[in-house]
Amino acid sequence: MITFDNVSKTFKRHKVLDGVSLSVQTGERVALVGSNGAGKTTLIRCLLGEYLHDGVVTVGGLDPKAHRKEVLARVGFVPQIPPPLRMPVGELVNFAAAVCGSDPARIVAVMRALGLDWDMVRSRPFVKLSGGMKQKTLIAMALGRDADLLIMDEPAANLDPEARHIFFGLLHQRKDDAVMLITSHRLDEVAALVNRVVELDQGKVSLDDRVADDVDMTARLDCTIRLTRAEAAFAKAMAEWGFVSEDDGLSWRGPVNGPDRLRFLGVLARYAGLVAGIEMK
Repeated sequence: MITFDNVSKTFKRHKVLDGVSLSVQTGERVALVGSNGAGKTTLIRCLLGEYLHDGVVTVGGLDPKAHRKEVLARVGFVPQIPPPLRMPVGELVNFAAAVCGSDPARIVAVMRALGLDWDMVRSRPFVKLSGGMKQKTLIAMALGRDADLLIMDEPAANLDPEARHIFFGLLHQRKDDAVMLITSHRLDEVAALVNRVVELDQGKVSLDDRVADDVDMTARLDCTIRLTRAEAAFAKAMAEWGFVSEDDGLSWRGPVNGPDRLRFLGVLARYAGLVAGIEMK
């Protein structure tokens, strides 16, 4: 579905991509990882037809630069940094649907599923939305249309736990009929969403490995945490995850999305001296 054949890109004598060759097929969910400057964003921009480059990139056999309209009609893109668009959300949704001939109502349905009040946001400029609202709008425009190439740059970073659960469920519905490229600086943030890991280092592919495809993206874990003592900072962190205290701050309980379990355990690690016990089931 996607091929990169010996792709190189140089900016001011600095080679950002150096002979990258990859082939990605429908059903593959690829974590594209690497440090800042590794070449992840540049590779994505070559895929979207934004850059001239050496080597060959194709999407469904088409050159993204020469056939940009046809290729972008197949792409759902969620950038890490939302664009500063002043267009009202309603107009933006209509435009996104028109690009690929989809029904705007499908995008609106995804926005509502993610918890956005459509009647409240439809006339507001996109740039005036909160970070979470922008992220939900961008995800809805990517998933609420007939895109078979989903490119997402840390897509769940600004979502609340309930919206993350819904987002993972939407991805699960598309896992067999789309290619997913999920970029991140950290593998643990996206490990449970993917079945292949590609790491870039100084513009080269340093790792290309397929991983077990047995994670249920729709799973939820019931988690109980017991503390040695109550602490305000821990209470604030747990409230952000939707947990509630059952014993004056000494016991906390709440749901954790299956794909978020590593991320959640990473948060708990900051409070290792407080935690007396953890139960997940």
